[in-house]
Formats: sequence, structure tokens, C-alpha cells
Amino acid sequence: MDLEAAAKNLLEPLGFEVLEVKINKESKNREILLRIDKINEEIVSIDDVSLVANVFGLELDQIDPFEDPYQLNVESPGSKRPLKTKRHFERFINLKAKVKTNKNTFIGVIKEVSNDSVSFLLKKELKTYKFAEIKANLAEWPKTPR
Repeated sequence: MDLEAAAKNLLEPLGFEVLEVKINKESKNREILLRIDKINEEIVSIDDVSLVANVFGLELDQIDPFEDPYQLNVESPGSKRPLKTKRHFERFINLKAKVKTNKNTFIGVIKEVSNDSVSFLLKKELKTYKFAEIKANLAEWPKTPR
């Protein structure tokens, strides 16, 4: 069962973007972490988190993905927000991102975004990567919500 697809199918019509679904199998009880944002880019409120937890929790009860007990945690993206799409990078231009490639990990400032790539300023050099080549998270939070 693809929990991320199930979450997207259920939550996108309600106005939520599913940023990631992580399953932590290492704790005593399995933990499902669901990180959300709002499609309209407004701030995610506690009421939003509560609504998503209730709605997705009911869906998990129906699909029953695990034999063992699990805990569902729903969060807004916070300062380590995953950056996956063109719009994610555009929204946080001129902020630092932590980026992992096949060869290395670095922190750079998001400078330019095209249809399929993003450029980061590293020291005084601009490096460009295709979205498919990297995993990135925001490394600083903006002073005002974006």
C-alpha cells in the first residue's frame, strides 16, 4: 500500500499538499509521519493539523496498513521543509537549502529556478542541478511566511 498516494488522493481535494510520508520502523511502535502544507501557501494552523490527522487517521483505519500498532503524527513543514517541486524552490528563493546529490551534501542559497533545474550559490560559484538529481530541505526559515 502506497501511503503517500493514499494521503495525496484524500488530502489534495481538501486543499492540502502532502510533502512527505515517512514510516519509522525503529521505534517500539511504528510511527507514520505525515508532513503537510496548504496548496494555497497559507500558514498551516493547528486546526489544519487536527483536521488532517482525523481525516487521514480514519483512512488508515480503513486500509489498515500494518498488523502492529502504529502512531500517526501530522506536522506542518517547519524549518527542515522538503523542497521537491519547481514551486517549492521558487517560493524560497534567496534562502539556504541543504542539498544531497549522489556525490556530496552541501548548503547553498537558492538563486535560480527553471522548469527542470535549480541553481545554488556556493561560496561565490553558481551550481545547477536537475530536480531529479537532488534531495533538498530548507536550511533556514524566512523572517516572514512565504
